[in-house]
Amino acid sequence: MPEHRSLVTLMVVSAFIVSGGIHYQTPMLAAIAADFQADAATTGWIPTLSFGGMVVGMLFLVPLGDRIDKRALVLWMIVALMLAQATMAAAPSIAVLAAASLVTGICSPLTQHFIAITADIADPAHRGRALGTQLMGMFSGILFARIAGGLIAAHLGWRYSYALSAGMLLAITSVLWARLPRTQPTSQDSYRDLLWSMFRLMRTHRDIRRATAFHFMFGICYGGFWAVAAPMLAALHRVGPTTAGLMGIPGAAGILVARPAGRWTDRVGVKPVVLAGIGSMLAAWIAMGFGAWSIAAVVIGAMLLDCGLRAAMVANQTLINTVVPDSRGRANTLFGVHVWTGNAVGAFLTSWAFAHYGWLAVCGVALAATVIALLQYVFNPLPKR
Repeated sequence: MPEHRSLVTLMVVSAFIVSGGIHYQTPMLAAIAADFQADAATTGWIPTLSFGGMVVGMLFLVPLGDRIDKRALVLWMIVALMLAQATMAAAPSIAVLAAASLVTGICSPLTQHFIAITADIADPAHRGRALGTQLMGMFSGILFARIAGGLIAAHLGWRYSYALSAGMLLAITSVLWARLPRTQPTSQDSYRDLLWSMFRLMRTHRDIRRATAFHFMFGICYGGFWAVAAPMLAALHRVGPTTAGLMGIPGAAGILVARPAGRWTDRVGVKPVVLAGIGSMLAAWIAMGFGAWSIAAVVIGAMLLDCGLRAAMVANQTLINTVVPDSRGRANTLFGVHVWTGNAVGAFLTSWAFAHYGWLAVCGVALAATVIALLQYVFNPLPKR
């Protein structure tokens, strides 16, 4: 039992370090743009490619955890992630920085393997608690990266954030090499059949299609906000990367609602929780509309945005893990692909909209995505369970 607890702790710490990799950029985009003398649309390729890379890694690498030893997969991916972060720290041009951000995104879904390993090694009686702690580690790593990225960029320079990330990854890689257990494959399907089975899941399970469609739209809103938050704050409110990084604190409010949302889902089902999430996101972007004049409106909007996203995510992931208990890994892959595709699309659309039409155009893009989610809820509703 103590051995299992120490391994769970290792997975949590590893997830904390890895999950921040694609989020250091959030408060630093304005500083990066100034360093390379690039506009918001050009700098927007950094989050766009990192989010897009996350989709590629989620789709083509996460399912491999059912087919090969997760230990080998984790070690290869974390070494590649470390090298990508080191490259970003030394990038001579924005093109190199964007390319390394793509590799960072591709490798970042290895947190999904930490979740699977935790589920394998945890005491079955406490598996839910262990996975909850794992997710808290991931969310905390994202928050740390956003705050640290802003502070380091303001006082030392944005490159040192990636140097810190690479150093932490080097340290945890040595521990994982020594302590990470081998795992047995759970599927004998060929790689092609493994991937093709996910398309069959989408085709045959209506609930999965609906849940993933919601989170594609939510991803547009969420990824779109964080892609332009720092440039918007710099342009409209004359604040630097430190303040932009501190925006991660209210922007992490959803961590506090995740567990209550799970309990609410258990009591009343999926539909009311998802509707509350949509309502919170609508309120968030209405508040954000006033962000051109008041930074307080941006803070309130960031809180509502994260609360709505996390509440709906808990409910919908509960749904997809219920409807296909024998294919949870691949169902979660489908879910993650839609989330991160939405993030990538949102980053691209809002970066372009902000560069050409300003902040209110960004709010218009996000409101449109949220209204589409609401219409889907009304005309193609989720099950009550």
